[in-house]
Amino acid sequence: MRRAALLALAAAAGLIFSGCSQPGTPEKPQIVVTTNILGDVTREVLGDQAEVTTLMQPNADPHSFEISAQQAALMGSADLVVSNGLGLEEGLQQHLDRASKAGAPMLVAGELIDVVPYSSGDAEGAADPHFWTDPAAVLKVVDALESAAEKIEGIDAGRLAASAAAYRDQLTQLDTEMTGAFAGIPKERRALVTNHHVFGYLAKRFDFQVVGAVIPGGTTLAAPSAADLRQLSEAIRGAGVPTIFADSSQPDRLVQVLASEAGVNVQVSELFTESLTGPDGGAATYLDMMRANTERIVKGLTT
Repeated sequence: MRRAALLALAAAAGLIFSGCSQPGTPEKPQIVVTTNILGDVTREVLGDQAEVTTLMQPNADPHSFEISAQQAALMGSADLVVSNGLGLEEGLQQHLDRASKAGAPMLVAGELIDVVPYSSGDAEGAADPHFWTDPAAVLKVVDALESAAEKIEGIDAGRLAASAAAYRDQLTQLDTEMTGAFAGIPKERRALVTNHHVFGYLAKRFDFQVVGAVIPGGTTLAAPSAADLRQLSEAIRGAGVPTIFADSSQPDRLVQVLASEAGVNVQVSELFTESLTGPDGGAATYLDMMRANTERIVKGLTT
């Protein structure tokens, strides 16, 4: 097998990858996932039937993280490569293209969901890649993961179906919890301002208005102008926004400047939007992240 030969070559060269089989144990299928959010979802669906390697470290920015040559080679030999797509992993596309050309099966999550376009800023009209803020979109990814994994040699279809069904139940429960929590926010207070555009899917699903973002686009790599900040400050005052939300993986200096510029008593609250954290960081799993964000959004917009 192509994958087995490449893994043997890597072992001979002394390269050690997270998730590789130990000597004397049966080799498990190898799944490589770009972002840590999708990595967590993939592990929940596959259970212990596969070795899942997540390329993006906790607290990293999916728009700018990089991988090593060894990790890029592992992508090309994987039984399945799972990526977000829609332009999120800006620095990884060349590696994803190479893995596809090498014959690695690819699952691009952004191709599975009903895309929401950006509604404002430099990226207006372009596809928003931050679909995970809506649990219903993640359910579609789970369905696709199960279908793709069924085709992998060594995966037990019965066990896979059970683990996927169990995780679907958890996502459905999460959706119910979020719906109930957001119901307590008055309609006139359902206005979101973040450090960059990330909540389009949540806004559409749960009836929020995205007033704007400090960084006027879909990537954290852009920078706002003085005019951008001034325009957003006016929008914040007009909408009576009580809290601005900053991503936990990004410095909040610009958000603090904007809060000051708005000329009103605007609070700044930290959310987990682009990345999971380490075990003790408050958002070690996708479910943890969404529950923490729901609690903070409700608090920020009602107090």
